[in-house]
Amino acid sequence: MLSFLKPAVAKKPVPAGQVPATYKRYRVQALLSVFLGYLAYYIVRNNFTLSTPYLKENLDLSTTQIGLLTSCMLIAYGISKGIMSTLADKASPKAFMAFGLILCAVVNFGMGFSNAFWLFAGFVVLNGLFQGMGVGPSFITIANWFPRRERGRIGAFWNISHNVGGGIVAPIVGAAFAVLGTAHWQSASYMVPAVIAILFAIIVLVLGKGSPVQEGLPALDQMMPEEKVVLTTAQQEQSPENMTAFQIFCTYVLKNKNAWYISFVDVFVYMVRFGVISWLPIYLLTEKNFSKDQMSVAFLFFEWAAIPSTLLAGWLTDKLFKGRRMPLAIMCMVLIFFCLIGYWQSQSLAMVTFFAAVVGCLIYVPQFLASVQTMEIVPSFAVGSAVGLRGFLSYILGATLGTSLFGFIVDRMGWHAGFYLLLGGIVCCIVFCILSHFGALELERNRQEKMPSEAQLANA
Repeated sequence: MLSFLKPAVAKKPVPAGQVPATYKRYRVQALLSVFLGYLAYYIVRNNFTLSTPYLKENLDLSTTQIGLLTSCMLIAYGISKGIMSTLADKASPKAFMAFGLILCAVVNFGMGFSNAFWLFAGFVVLNGLFQGMGVGPSFITIANWFPRRERGRIGAFWNISHNVGGGIVAPIVGAAFAVLGTAHWQSASYMVPAVIAILFAIIVLVLGKGSPVQEGLPALDQMMPEEKVVLTTAQQEQSPENMTAFQIFCTYVLKNKNAWYISFVDVFVYMVRFGVISWLPIYLLTEKNFSKDQMSVAFLFFEWAAIPSTLLAGWLTDKLFKGRRMPLAIMCMVLIFFCLIGYWQSQSLAMVTFFAAVVGCLIYVPQFLASVQTMEIVPSFAVGSAVGLRGFLSYILGATLGTSLFGFIVDRMGWHAGFYLLLGGIVCCIVFCILSHFGALELERNRQEKMPSEAQLANA
């Protein structure tokens, strides 16, 4: 790993009397850094989706080719997310996140100068590879700085970063078009977002934090002993310092059934999410006869409708569901099933926009809850690896099903067949939500059984 990406040497220990105040201040800064950083990743990701009508018009691409380009980026992102998130367990979160963001910006500059399909496809793949450097540091930071009892609310706040980032892409690109004109659609679509992403990378470097230990504080599970994750009654945690990233992945993720359950929850959530959002511009323009301005409004509603629902979901799972994440996810997927039918069958501008907003409002909730549960089924030093497995599967399988397979089916059998594919994905998601819920209950019982025994040893 490059030297500037490695974790910083631990700072001088903070005096005991200053630990509580320092911890509170640092964790707010750490959360803001990953919120703003991940927001910026979506500015240089969702700009591609908004550019697809112009790609189709100016480069004369078919629906299948648009789907292929989208899948290329998402497959590259899925592979990268698996590898990069595992590597992030051994890196400085803020340096890792900022460096990836700068690389995404550089690639977007390249897309702004590309006209040949295969050259453009190459830049799309590179963008997907560098996008994988954003999510691992985010989850590692949250797991390092926030206890389990707060992760629903904190995870919800962080999760809306990609809704904010994905939502402000339309106004940013729209403003760029207003200034530069449609003749410079590549500059407006790619170069302007790239400049903004670089500015956010600088903010991440200024605000970001390493782990509490690297900042001179005790580790979270030392300040709050209830944070220790108990995988099984027979398996004990090992010290991460003496393990490679691959060993951590094999020991705490690859053999962990709950990591697989939650990963497949994400596979089908991503299938539905990308099956709607990736095709929303083309579907609304060609099938529902929306204007480009109306399509941009629907795109914005899809992204931003999730913000209040995600924040509410985080509070509900912390307070009402007592840290159990999957029951609410199941409820949301059931509602999405019926709202997707409404989005598909409605004809009026108001109703199509409404159902798009409701699907957007709900689809990010199970995705976010899967993210939170991922942090709770492995030790903190293996969070990046667990995120990597989930990200790899969700993009390699889920996003591909929602983009390439969806585009292929639409080209040959029409939009109705594509929507049947998404409805089947919702049913599969519900099944894995149920399995994941029972797995979480098992971990909860293990933790409750071990806590009294550890208390007895401490009093002996």
